[in-house]
Amino acid sequence: MRSLVGWLSAEVISLAGTRLSMIAIPWLVLTTTGSATLTGLVAFTEMAPYVVAKALGGPIIDRFGARRVILFADTASVVVVGLVPLLHALDLLHLGALLAIVAVAGVLRGPGDSAKHALVPDIAEGAGVSLERVTGLVGVVERLASTAGAALAGALVAVVGPAMALVIDAASFGISAALIALTAPRRVHHVEDEDELGYVARLRSGWQFLRGDAVLVAMVGMLAVTNLLDQAYVVVLVPVWAYESGHSVAVVGTLFACFSGAAVVGSVLATAIAERLPRFATYLVAFLVAGAPRYVALALDAPIPAVLAVGMAGGFAAGFLNPILGAVIFERIPKHLIGRVSSLTTSLAWAGIPLGSLAGGALVAGVGISPALLLMGFAYLVATMLPAVRPQWRQIDRQGVEAAAASQPVSDRTGG
Repeated sequence: MRSLVGWLSAEVISLAGTRLSMIAIPWLVLTTTGSATLTGLVAFTEMAPYVVAKALGGPIIDRFGARRVILFADTASVVVVGLVPLLHALDLLHLGALLAIVAVAGVLRGPGDSAKHALVPDIAEGAGVSLERVTGLVGVVERLASTAGAALAGALVAVVGPAMALVIDAASFGISAALIALTAPRRVHHVEDEDELGYVARLRSGWQFLRGDAVLVAMVGMLAVTNLLDQAYVVVLVPVWAYESGHSVAVVGTLFACFSGAAVVGSVLATAIAERLPRFATYLVAFLVAGAPRYVALALDAPIPAVLAVGMAGGFAAGFLNPILGAVIFERIPKHLIGRVSSLTTSLAWAGIPLGSLAGGALVAGVGISPALLLMGFAYLVATMLPAVRPQWRQIDRQGVEAAAASQPVSDRTGG
């Protein structure tokens, strides 16, 4: 249980810092350049290396262990992220320098985040807690971190400016690394037969497993689209909507905080009852509420209280998604392949994020903020409701997972 508490605490701190940077960096670019396109470009420059490094880092995690990878990535991130406020204070933070820094930060965060994700099965096993409970708790801490980070970001950016607010982000990586070093379990699952495998062979084995699982492929495809749209929403559409509507950055932080705060409540409830919920039906209802309405409310220029209410409803519904999707992913992957397969699934699911930043900026520049919001909201609705007519999605219910586990070779189910 000590490792579970330590890991969750590290996640809260690290994710709160990341949420802070997700608001501070776009706002820094937008307020200094006035360009939605450049705002999208900076986000793209961080997220493209992030996704690539996440995909390629899986074999390294399986080879050296998740704990070591986390410690290296988080410690190095303290230095890299800390360069932004340092260069800003020295009046040396031009656009080229910022692009280089966020690119390196993305390379470090990719494997680091994958390694934290890969620890989940060992954390659950060591604590004697079901995967649905642990993935539910992951959802709680992610939402809690997002709430705290968003609220803190709005206040900090308003008081000290976006560059100096990133000092907190840099510090969060250091605290996270310390908690992981003190509490995380060392390597648990090891397959001696794989010691002779090279990096490419390990990467190939993960890819072969992933592409052979129709449920994981369908899930990754859906998440790739929604993550693209969410990235455009967070780093371009909402800041531009606020900027053009005459709202302050505090409104941006409040909107994200309302969504994340309600998601904490939803995640807590989902963690308590997720094992009794029908997974497929819960998925459809949750995404119907959590997706498109957020875009439509902004596009129609609804009053701020209505925008916040829609955000809260969406956040509450979104809290039910992590326990379902996370449990399905971990249940379908053999333990000795967790690092490489989970890295591939998350990186492919995140593959659209860099494009989301660019697409959001280009769409706003091309058609304006309200039409861009409506178009992306419609795309969100289609992507999340398409599984209603795709038969493989019904396998996410528990009987489908049990059937998939029974069909795996014994060596894959046992890890050797």
